[in-house]
Parts: sequence; structure tokens; C-alpha cells
Amino acid sequence: KHWKTYFPHHAYDTNYGLSESIGPGCVHLGVENIHKVGAIGKAGFGWEIKIVDEQKNTVSKGDVGELAVKGPGVMTCYYNDEKATAEVLSEDGWLYTGDMAQEDEDGFIFLVDRKKDVIISGGENIYPVQIENFLSAYEKVQDVAVIGLPDERLGEITGAIISVKGGMECTEEEIDEFCKKLPRYKRPKKIIFAEVPRNATGKIEKPALRKKYGAEHLV
Repeated sequence: KHWKTYFPHHAYDTNYGLSESIGPGCVHLGVENIHKVGAIGKAGFGWEIKIVDEQKNTVSKGDVGELAVKGPGVMTCYYNDEKATAEVLSEDGWLYTGDMAQEDEDGFIFLVDRKKDVIISGGENIYPVQIENFLSAYEKVQDVAVIGLPDERLGEITGAIISVKGGMECTEEEIDEFCKKLPRYKRPKKIIFAEVPRNATGKIEKPALRKKYGAEHLV
């Protein structure tokens, strides 16, 4: 939507894919579906998709699960790594992407988060991207990363690393007040003001953040 304010007369599209599926295309939005912006779309030409639970059973529409894809572009294997191959590729050709997703009432797929980034706090599954998107809307926030921090009672608690816009000051109290719009279980329990590291492709380096702040939190 932000992009369209700058290029209102250009068609917008979204393609989803991964290296193991020979790049983008296994899920495709289509320029005619701009009203569904935010979704990655539906199965691309020649592809099948499903969303499954931990037992690889297809979940109900609207429920969150792991996105699996099947089609002509799925890899044969990871080179010389049978164990890694078996973890993501089934014998009947389904590739389990590690992306958590849900399907809406019209059959469009929305990404929720990476499976490995899901925070489990007191038995509740918390998806960091949802909280990151929410906090990004706050006028003083330049960038934000949400990670799980170890907790003896709940297993994990939600921590937000926030980079503040230049020339501005922000307090934990402000963030806490803003987050009252979130359900209580999604509100960050720990606020850290610091730079948010990103790699060359723009992805947040969450393993580095978990290593740094997870250890600090335990201390």
C-alpha cells in the first residue's frame, strides 16, 4: 500500500518461493488481486499447496500451520545431506517450507511467520511478525524485531528490540501504552532499545539477537 502511493498507475504483484522450489512462483498473487495485498496468493501454475499441523495433517481454513508445496520445481535433495533432506521433503514430493501460514475464506494464503521464530509462552503460540507489524506503526519506531526470551515459569516471554527514529526519544512506558491495543498475551514483556541487525537481503538476524539478549536475560 505504501508502494502504491508512489506508483499509483503501476500494477503490483507478489510471488512466493524458495531456493528449494527453484525460486518464486509456487505461490502467486496476480495483479488482478490487488484487493488481497498482504497475501502471497494461491498455488501457481502446476503447483499444489497445503497448510499442515505438526502431524502433517491439513488444518482447517483460517488456522495457522506450516505451508507445504508440491510441484515441478521442488528440489531432488540437499547435496550429500540425507538427514536435512528428510526433514523437509516427503517421499511423495511435498516440500515443507518452514513458513507458518493461514488460508482465508477465499483461498488466499497469508504468511504468518517462520516456524523456528514462533514464541511459545505459557502454552500460547505467539507469532513475532504480527507484533513487529503492529509496533512498526508507532510514529517513533524506525525498526523492530520481536524474539523469545527464556523464562523459568512460561518457557519464553516476548521481547521487542526497538530502533528509535533519529532525533526522537522513546520510553518503555510509551511502548507499553501503545501495546494495550494488543491482546494481553501478545504484549512484549521486555522492551530493549537498540539497533536491529539485518543481513544483506534485509532479513532480521534473529539468531544473533536471541544469542545476545537471551543470554543477557538469563543473567
